[in-house]
Amino acid sequence: MKRIVALLATCATAVGLTALLGPQPAAAATGCKVDYTVTSQWQGGFQAGVKITNLGDPVTGWTLKFSLPDAGQKLVQGWNATWSQSGSTVGATGIDWNRTLATGASTDLGFVGSFTGSNPKPSAFSLNGVACTGSVEEPPPGTDPAPGDGTPVGVNGQLRVCGVSLCNQYNRPIQLRGMSTHGIQWFGKCYNSAALDALAKDWKSDLLRIAMYVQEDGYETDPAGFTGRVNSLVDTAEARGMYALVDFHTLTPGDPNYNLDRAKTFFASVAARNAAKKNVIYEIANEPNGVSWTAIKNYAEQVIPVIRAADPDAVIIVGTRGWSSLGVSDGSDETEVVNNPVNAGNIMYTFHFYAASHKDNYRATVSRAASKLPLFVTEFGTVSATGGGTMDRSSTTAWLDLLDQLKISYANWTYSDANESSAALKPGTCDGTDYSSSGVLTESGALIKSRISTADSFPTG
Repeated sequence: MKRIVALLATCATAVGLTALLGPQPAAAATGCKVDYTVTSQWQGGFQAGVKITNLGDPVTGWTLKFSLPDAGQKLVQGWNATWSQSGSTVGATGIDWNRTLATGASTDLGFVGSFTGSNPKPSAFSLNGVACTGSVEEPPPGTDPAPGDGTPVGVNGQLRVCGVSLCNQYNRPIQLRGMSTHGIQWFGKCYNSAALDALAKDWKSDLLRIAMYVQEDGYETDPAGFTGRVNSLVDTAEARGMYALVDFHTLTPGDPNYNLDRAKTFFASVAARNAAKKNVIYEIANEPNGVSWTAIKNYAEQVIPVIRAADPDAVIIVGTRGWSSLGVSDGSDETEVVNNPVNAGNIMYTFHFYAASHKDNYRATVSRAASKLPLFVTEFGTVSATGGGTMDRSSTTAWLDLLDQLKISYANWTYSDANESSAALKPGTCDGTDYSSSGVLTESGALIKSRISTADSFPTG
């Protein structure tokens, strides 16, 4: 990897998103720091991260520019800014949610580039037209980090959103495949050591979604107790190298704002306690329903800063309208989110489906939306939207093939022995110690286990 640390200037006068100041004296470049890192490189391509930290007065409206010195280097795509290339000059302009940088604030950008021949470092960095100075550190060859213990977390480390993808510590897109608990207030006995060992080792699950209902005898009845249960399951998943998807399971009432204060209290506690962990992902509203996208967005923009205050790096997933259908179940579609996204970075949007109820028009929506929005299927079932009925193998297979093709991560509902056809385990299984053999799996469980237990292909370079 290569790291360039450059000091940039903060201009006293705010500029428009595309306007640049004229040349300034070098002494003026004192208010900002930029870290440029080539995070991975492969034959003919590379990925780079750019972190801007404002050390001066607040800045509203900024454009970072730099030169790719080799004529064969090209910008392919970028994220968290509006990117462009003219000749050898690459530009990145702040977008709505990060165009203002308070004193001490940082924002992370990134891009994928291609090259022919050599891949020399960029040069001539400038912020709003002010030249930057810096130094280059070159680590010895072969010192790139190697995969850890072979578990999903060991290989991928801290996750982040890059463009429309979920990316690992090497900034390469990945897909996580795993299972969701049922309500932990009802099926706690299904999440003992033997069950979680089986999920990690036999099922080879990448993640455990922890469904903590807020109502229905859930969190609101014992906030401290349920917070403790969630933290314990986070630790259990971490010990087995699985990601823990912390689900604030709001369902009835459907407006997440009803639970806004509870959400702030819960996520402030959980984020502070787990901030140092690499395996935690936050899902802040399970299935908003009977409520507008604007109301959901307002909720998200109040809860996300609470998490970020304690855990600035974790991926956060935002529920969508119509039971997290991107609005399709309400007669809308993904455009309301595309045109009015949540003002926050490192976030994804939820999509849920039940294969027997949600078919071609829902799959078409996901296919379109995946090129514009980072999506995570935090819950899906092989049966009808009621959680019951006959498994639809054909539709389930079509869905999973599509998610594999698009590298969209998913969690199946549910890793439990509930008396419903969506459950992966037959009733009574959680009274025993076998969670993997064909004798304890439902038809749905057998299909899902066969899909998620196939080898992952996590890129590491």
